[in-house]
Amino acid sequence: MLARLVRLGPTLSRFRINPVLGVRFVSQTTPSGAAGSATVSDLQPAHAKDSHHGHAEVSAYEKNPDYHGFSRDPVVDVWNMRLAFFFGISVAIVVGSTFIHYLPDHGMRQWARREAERLVKQREAEGLALIEENYYDSSKIVLPGAGEE
Repeated sequence: MLARLVRLGPTLSRFRINPVLGVRFVSQTTPSGAAGSATVSDLQPAHAKDSHHGHAEVSAYEKNPDYHGFSRDPVVDVWNMRLAFFFGISVAIVVGSTFIHYLPDHGMRQWARREAERLVKQREAEGLALIEENYYDSSKIVLPGAGEE
């Protein structure tokens, strides 16, 4: 099978032969607008595609293949990209993580833990039970009478 494909040669230019995956069809048609995919050549205006006579505007992709979208000048584009990523990512991560670290105790969980440990030590030092049978002092509870409900 592979020998027949190799013999056919140029007629199979639309096929790619991969020894692991076998034969794969590769479309050579231009992508349609309905597919939602655009190539770099589709993004260029029509007057930029013709020729670069006189003062015709050169595409940013042709002038700078590593175009980042910050400026048409390649040097300014690279520096603006570096600054944007430095301030947008590095500083945001450092300042953001520092801010989150120093947030106050949410729900006073740490305070509640410290207070519980302090009360446990105090009750152990006084020789009392850690938890009493009645959580509230029964002498201070006022119960309604039988006919008041």
